[in-house]
Order: sequence, then structure tokens, then C-alpha cells
Amino acid sequence: MAAGALVLGVLVAVPVLGASPSPGGSGDPAATPKPSKAPKSQSDKAKQPEIATSVTGIVTQGTDADGHPTFTITAGGKAWTLSAGPAWYWGDKNPLKAFVGTSVTIAGTSHTNETELDVETVDGKAIRAPGKPPWAGGPWVVGPVHPGWKEWMADGKPGNGHGRDNAPGQLKKESATP
Repeated sequence: MAAGALVLGVLVAVPVLGASPSPGGSGDPAATPKPSKAPKSQSDKAKQPEIATSVTGIVTQGTDADGHPTFTITAGGKAWTLSAGPAWYWGDKNPLKAFVGTSVTIAGTSHTNETELDVETVDGKAIRAPGKPPWAGGPWVVGPVHPGWKEWMADGKPGNGHGRDNAPGQLKKESATP
């Protein structure tokens, strides 16, 4: 009787063990296919190649929703939004402000199917020094104008320059009893 149960168990188990996994049918999470990811809109912009672009037109100024100045130029029937770096960094001192109302040739880079133009030169003159931009480096480097700046950062990085005398735990008064 035990031998009959053993044979019956083997006959039932062999087809199950030999079955090929089918996606979604076996209940095994490893066998189910992963859904494809939706394309990323903003991060794909960084992956697209930059295209050297040159436009000629009159620079106009407006403001964005945060009240920061915006600059545009229309050339060949296409309106370009000009960028010389982050608006929070420049404030009212954006180098493009000097060209508002004048006809200029702007050279820079843009991404495919985008209307934002990262300005490098205006009439052949660079708008900033080459290399790392002045707004790079985060709040520790840029200072209070950086959106990530916190008031406690004004004293410098913790542990830098305070010395042992001003370190926490060093200002305790010693007790008279040992």
C-alpha cells in the first residue's frame, strides 16, 4: 500500500516538476515579467545630446511665477528662452539684462525639440568665465543666495575652525571633588 502511494506521488510530481515556467501562470514572482518603465521626461533631457545653436534677434525680458526675470529671443519664427544660469543666483544682476531691447547674436547649446537656449556668448563675447560655473558647489560654496542655504551654515561647517576650547563638552566646569 505504501509502495502504491509512493508510485502515485511520483506520477503526480514528475509532470509538475518538469513543467516549464510560464509568465504569470505559475505564481512565482521570479517568473513574472517586469513591467516596462515609462519614459522619463526631465531626466531624458540630460541624456539627449546638446546641439550648438546660434540665433539673432531682439532680447526681451519678462518674469516667471516666482518673480525672477526671464529673457527670450525670437528668431526664425521660434521663441527661445535664454538661460545664463539659475535665476536664484543672478537675481537682478543677470548678464542678459544688459542686452534687453537690442538686436544681438546669441550662441549656446540646446537639446533636441527644446526651446531653452543655454547662452555661452552674446555677439561673440562670453557671458561668464570658462570652467566651473560660479553657482556650482552647493550652499556651502555659494552662500546665502543658494536655495539650500540654512542660517546655521553661517557659522561654518561643524568642527571646522572652532578649536578644542569651543568644542561641545569642553566648556563643562570641573567639579571640586574627585
